[in-house]
Amino acid sequence: EMVMPGDNITMEVELIAPIAMEQGLRFAIREGGRTVGAGVVASIIA
Repeated sequence: EMVMPGDNITMEVELIAPIAMEQGLRFAIREGGRTVGAGVVASIIA
């Protein structure tokens, strides 16, 4: 699925390494040194 600037999506992510997170945490998705997305943790499911 392709997402364009201004779109809102919901996604479920499995991290490759453990990291402390909490609801409301802001995060960035980076690829090759470039920020390609950003978001907020809506809920913790596991």
